[in-house]
Amino acid sequence: MLEQVKEIICEYVEVDPSEIHEESRFIEDLGFTSFDFMSMVGEFEDTFDIEVREEDVVHVKTVGEAIEYVKKLQAE
Repeated sequence: MLEQVKEIICEYVEVDPSEIHEESRFIEDLGFTSFDFMSMVGEFEDTFDIEVREEDVVHVKTVGEAIEYVKKLQAE
Protein backbone atom coordinates (compact mmCIF):
# COMPACT_ATOMS: atom_id res chain seq x y z
CA MET A 1 0.00 0.00 0.00
CA LEU A 2 2.93 2.38 0.62
CA GLU A 3 3.80 2.42 -3.09
CA GLN A 4 0.21 3.21 -4.04
CA VAL A 5 0.08 6.00 -1.45
CA LYS A 6 3.38 7.41 -2.77
CA GLU A 7 1.89 7.57 -6.29
CA ILE A 8 -1.11 9.51 -4.99
CA ILE A 9 1.10 11.88 -2.97
CA CYS A 10 3.19 12.65 -6.05
CA GLU A 11 0.05 13.81 -7.87
CA TYR A 12 -0.33 16.63 -5.34
CA VAL A 13 3.20 17.74 -4.47
CA GLU A 14 6.48 17.74 -6.35
CA VAL A 15 8.57 15.30 -4.37
CA ASP A 16 10.61 12.31 -5.42
CA PRO A 17 8.90 9.05 -4.39
CA SER A 18 12.18 7.84 -2.89
CA GLU A 19 11.96 10.72 -0.39
CA ILE A 20 8.55 9.62 0.92
CA HIS A 21 8.68 7.43 4.01
CA GLU A 22 6.12 6.31 6.56
CA GLU A 23 7.44 8.90 9.02
CA SER A 24 7.19 11.75 6.45
CA ARG A 25 4.83 14.48 7.62
CA PHE A 26 2.46 15.76 4.95
CA ILE A 27 2.75 19.48 5.66
CA GLU A 28 6.18 19.88 7.24
CA ASP A 29 8.16 17.38 5.15
CA LEU A 30 6.25 16.99 1.89
CA GLY A 31 4.98 20.55 1.46
CA PHE A 32 1.24 19.89 1.39
CA THR A 33 -1.20 22.75 1.83
CA SER A 34 -4.42 21.97 3.67
CA PHE A 35 -6.24 22.11 0.31
CA ASP A 36 -3.79 19.63 -1.23
CA PHE A 37 -4.21 17.34 1.76
CA MET A 38 -8.02 17.34 1.62
CA SER A 39 -7.93 16.77 -2.16
CA MET A 40 -5.62 13.81 -1.60
CA VAL A 41 -7.97 12.45 1.07
CA GLY A 42 -10.76 12.49 -1.53
CA GLU A 43 -8.58 10.48 -3.86
CA PHE A 44 -7.85 8.01 -1.04
CA GLU A 45 -11.61 7.55 -0.67
CA ASP A 46 -12.01 6.75 -4.37
CA THR A 47 -8.89 4.59 -4.67
CA PHE A 48 -9.34 2.53 -1.52
CA ASP A 49 -13.18 2.55 -1.47
CA ILE A 50 -13.42 4.07 2.00
CA GLU A 51 -15.28 6.95 3.62
CA VAL A 52 -12.99 9.24 5.60
CA ARG A 53 -14.41 11.04 8.62
CA GLU A 54 -13.22 14.63 8.78
CA GLU A 55 -12.97 14.55 12.58
CA ASP A 56 -10.52 11.62 12.29
CA VAL A 57 -8.42 12.79 9.37
CA VAL A 58 -7.36 16.00 11.11
CA HIS A 59 -5.23 13.81 13.39
CA VAL A 60 -3.39 12.16 10.47
CA LYS A 61 -0.01 13.86 10.22
CA THR A 62 2.31 11.28 8.62
CA VAL A 63 2.23 8.91 5.67
CA GLY A 64 2.33 5.94 8.06
CA GLU A 65 -0.64 7.27 10.02
CA ALA A 66 -2.56 7.68 6.76
CA ILE A 67 -1.83 4.08 5.76
CA GLU A 68 -2.92 2.78 9.17
CA TYR A 69 -6.10 4.85 8.99
CA VAL A 70 -6.95 3.53 5.52
CA LYS A 71 -6.33 -0.05 6.68
CA LYS A 72 -8.58 0.53 9.70
CA LEU A 73 -11.40 1.85 7.51
CA GLN A 74 -11.02 -1.03 5.05
CA ALA A 75 -11.36 -3.51 7.91
CA GLU A 76 -14.61 -1.97 9.17
